[in-house]
Amino acid sequence: MITDFTATGVHDQSGKTFFITGANTGIGFEAAKVFAGKGGRVLLGCRNPVKGEDALARIADAHPGADIALVRIDLSDLASVRAAADVVAQEPRLDVLVNNAGVMWNPKTITSDGFESQFGINHLGHFALTGRSSRCSKGPRTAAS
Repeated sequence: MITDFTATGVHDQSGKTFFITGANTGIGFEAAKVFAGKGGRVLLGCRNPVKGEDALARIADAHPGADIALVRIDLSDLASVRAAADVVAQEPRLDVLVNNAGVMWNPKTITSDGFESQFGINHLGHFALTGRSSRCSKGPRTAAS
């Protein structure tokens, strides 16, 4: 039974690729920082490129040489979700998708696709991303790939 739910309890993640939405703040940022520090390749999915670049810099400061990259994604726009999934599909593999981003309350707002914002972002955006990202896993990364 796991009793250590801290960064020290995370094993080496070398050779694994992670894509985390909402990775510029909160739980998403902390997960990205831990996985990067444990040797994983981490793709930070962020809506705001300025905040995303700041998150990249903070992770690089904490873990020099970390294998990290920014992927622009706006979960309120299904075209943006499709574009982000296409970027991730260029990776040799995708091992872990962390659907973290979300909104709590947006009264009377709708997504660019016409859905109520909380449903569109928290459910439909991540549902579409998961479906498209399932095409990304191409098996283990090898020196030849």
